[in-house]
Amino acid sequence: MEPMEKVIQMVLDAIPRAGLVEVEVSARHVHLTQEDLDVLFGKGAKLTPKRPLSQPGQFLSEERVTLIGPKGKKERTAVLGPIRPATQIELSKSDCVDLGVKAPIRESGDVKGSAPITIVGPCGTLECTEGAIIAKEHVHLTPDVAQIMGVVDKQRVSVEVFTDRPVVFKDVIVRVSKTSSCRMHIDFDEANAAFVSGFTLGKIIK
Repeated sequence: MEPMEKVIQMVLDAIPRAGLVEVEVSARHVHLTQEDLDVLFGKGAKLTPKRPLSQPGQFLSEERVTLIGPKGKKERTAVLGPIRPATQIELSKSDCVDLGVKAPIRESGDVKGSAPITIVGPCGTLECTEGAIIAKEHVHLTPDVAQIMGVVDKQRVSVEVFTDRPVVFKDVIVRVSKTSSCRMHIDFDEANAAFVSGFTLGKIIK
């Protein structure tokens, strides 16, 4: 390993030991089941990867949909892959106001009894009776990093974000998985409030 690569690796190793995690901003997007993908894009449709996301195996697809609520619509909304067991629409509070959708704050995957919304694709329309949520702030960690930080899966922590307008996010859920990449995820409303832009670090406070 070259000297500069060693330095970079030392810095990366030091980040979790200091209780730090990179903060990523998640724009509104949709996760689809295969059945719903077929309705929107045609029988047997497959998602076309455009670029990988930070979480291993997940990707931004070329496909786009339109979201429609009682008060408005959001065109060219991103569809993320791979397909999911349940269709889920992740919005910010501002998106909900624009659309007229009363989405609850939920963990990803917890869509039972969430808000209805309409999804329109090039081949069909879905009248979803539930699925629209505002994703709760969360931190993805690998088991070894979680151990270093002294936290466990499903633990609630606070995270102080280091920006020109420092903010402490409370009641943040820790999600530990061997397939995770260590990141904190917040939505655009939260990022704008905290002046998050570009590479940003947050410190986990237990």
